[in-house]
Order: sequence, then structure tokens, then C-alpha cells
Amino acid sequence: MLEMKRGRDPIEHASQDELRALQLERMKWTVRHAYENVAHYRKKFDAMGVHPDDLKTLEDISKFPFTTKQDLRENYPFNMFAVPREKVVRIHASSGTTGKPTVVGYTQHDIDTWADLVARSIWAAGGRPGDIVHVAYGYGLFTGGLGAHYGAERLGCSVVPMSGGQTEKQVQLIRDFGPHIIMVTPSYFCNIMEEMQRQGMDPKSSSLRIGIFGAEPWTGRMREDIESHAGLDAVDIYGLSEVMGPGVAMECVEAKDGPVIWEDHFYPEIINPDTGEPVAEGEPGEMVLTSLTKEAMPIIRYRTRDLTNLLPPTARSMRRIGKITGRSDDMIIIRGVNLFPTQVEELILKMPELAPQYQLVVTREGSLDSLEVLTELRAEFDHLCDEDRTALARRLGHSLKNYVGISAKISIQHTGGVERTLTGKARRVIDKRPR
Repeated sequence: MLEMKRGRDPIEHASQDELRALQLERMKWTVRHAYENVAHYRKKFDAMGVHPDDLKTLEDISKFPFTTKQDLRENYPFNMFAVPREKVVRIHASSGTTGKPTVVGYTQHDIDTWADLVARSIWAAGGRPGDIVHVAYGYGLFTGGLGAHYGAERLGCSVVPMSGGQTEKQVQLIRDFGPHIIMVTPSYFCNIMEEMQRQGMDPKSSSLRIGIFGAEPWTGRMREDIESHAGLDAVDIYGLSEVMGPGVAMECVEAKDGPVIWEDHFYPEIINPDTGEPVAEGEPGEMVLTSLTKEAMPIIRYRTRDLTNLLPPTARSMRRIGKITGRSDDMIIIRGVNLFPTQVEELILKMPELAPQYQLVVTREGSLDSLEVLTELRAEFDHLCDEDRTALARRLGHSLKNYVGISAKISIQHTGGVERTLTGKARRVIDKRPR
């Protein structure tokens, strides 16, 4: 246990003075590197009347402008790069479902840093050299699969590069190869557990002892549900492509009290998402991240849209992220009430009869918004009659009204009735309202 608490790298248990001094040194380099090599940053800094020389303390970063996803799209494809394109050895991009994709680039040094941080993350989760790691994050332009892959190899693990989809084959390989760790979205792991049960396999009987889950918000209830049904330790990994990919922060298995931000490489802030002003220590808001070591594409004060708060250090000397309640751009407003999908997830998973599969369908009739919650029965309760399902729907609707303050139509399907995600993130919200 002492080995695990001390971490894989000495910086994980450095003093606060050592850590802050390293952060400031690296932040000064990053801000100057961005200003001197990226026209976008030079223009924005000059417009705000700030210069890299103005950065004297870590807190001075608040003087500098934010970076948004729109900035990345406006500089598509390569204008955010701070090194010649020939020095970029890897290019990833978002799916671009709501506009141009956001493109990110990596030098070889960036790739090495990323692999080191994911290796550090897997260690923090309880993984060790020689473990078999089953990677079911998507490969390709999405950063999840390759980020997990390189990090597991860097730690000295045996990697099964399964990627997403082919759920029957996922289960077959877990059964045949006996992996110790799975890296996957929590929603897709629920699909894998369902397929195990369909094949007559108890998820608890698998070789898996650690699940490293990320790429989408998930609740404490979801953790309890996965751990109780799969008999493994479920821990949260955090990252986003624009900042690096998976491995920006990682939950330590001995504490399970929120992902530790690897602050030697990323500087976090929490702001009021409406005003952009910093919030008081420990208060919730939107997380903003500044990279400290990225060469190809430094990122200054990136607005992640993730709603959380910063917590003091526990298992490591670096601060933690509180549970992400959602993204400010994922919030839906129904008849004046703010609603996040995770609020509904919490209520669903309080009911043992219901599976962790759900969707929120929003429509508009005239000038009035309507919400329908689609969920389904667990396999062991699929025999319930229509009268029992109606009673469950009333209970869930009552809870939603009491705890969230919104009325909704509740539709409880038989097992398998809700759309499944085969790769990547679950589609939790279907908004059919006219734009």
C-alpha cells in the first residue's frame, strides 16, 4: 500500500512548494511558446494588452484570454500548431458532429509525455507491469484507444487493442485472454456485462479486477452498480483531446475520491461559466485547463465546459476533480428547469429493477417543452407485467418531480429496449425541438 500511495513518479508526492515552482517555470515557457509561435494567441494576447512577461505568479494566468472549441475550429486544420507541421508526428481530431472537427497535433516528445501520463494513471488505478489490458475505447482519430494503448505499453503491460464494437467478440476475448484491466466508457462496459450474462457468464467470474472508465460523465451510483455486478474496482480517468487525451487526471484506486489532476503537466482553474470569473476555493463551476509541457499545440486557459470543483490532495500531492455533474453545453432546459442527464441516472440507479440504460427525449408541442425518459428493466426483472412496469414508471416520475422539479413521461422498456452505444459515448439526450 505504501508503494501505491507514493505513486510511480517522485513528483506525485512532491511538496507543494516544489510543485508550484515547477508549474510556474513550465507555465512561463508555455505562454511564451504560444505567443511566439501561434498567430492566434499573439493576436488575442495583444488585443487584451497582456504579454508573457506579465506572468509573474501562477494566479497571473487569469489575466490571459480563454481558448474555446470555436477558436480551434476557426483555426482548422493546423493554425494552432506551435511547431512546423513537419515536426508533428501524430494528428487526432474530434468527430466534428456539430461543425468542423477540432484538430490536435503531437510532437514525438508530446507522444512520450502522453504515454508516461497514461502509464502513471494505470499505476494509480492499481495496474502493474505484466498485467493484460483490454482496450475497448475507439481507435483512430478519437484519442481514447491509442492514448490508453501507448500508456499501457509504456507501463509494461500486455495490450489487447480490441477497440469498440463487436460486443460478442469482446466477451470472447475477455473469457479467452483473461485480462486484468479493461479501459472503456462506463456505458459500453454495461453492454459488455449484458452480453456476458446473455452468454451465460457471470461478470463477477471474469478475470477483470480493474475497470478504468472515462470519456463520459458517470455517477457514484453507476460505480456502485458496476462494482456490484462485475466484482472489480471501477475508477475514473479524465481527459479531453484538446488538452491531450485520456490521462489528464486519474482516480487512485486506494482512495476512489475523484481523479487526481497531474498538475506537473496541467494547470486547473474553476470559473463561473456565465461570467468567466474565478470562483471561491472548492466551489463548483466550469473547469479551465492550461497545458504546461505541450510542444506541438500548447493550450492556454481552455474552457472544457465540464462542471466540477477542485478538491484538496489526498492520495497524491496534487488536487482532485470533484465528480463531473455534466457539461455546460450538455445541460438541457425544460420549462425553465435546468437538467443534466446524470441527475436522471442517479434516480434510475436507485431502483434495483432498472438497468443503467436510458435516454432523454425532448420535444416541443406548440410553445411547451416535453420530456420523455426512456429506460428499461434489468434482465432479472424482465418478467414484470405491464401493471408492475406502470408502477415503476410512477415511482421514477415521482422521484424526478420531487428531486429535480420537472414532470416527465416515463417509458420503461423490456431488456434491450433502449438504444445501445457500440463505440464511444452513450447518446443520452435526443433533442427534437426545432432550432
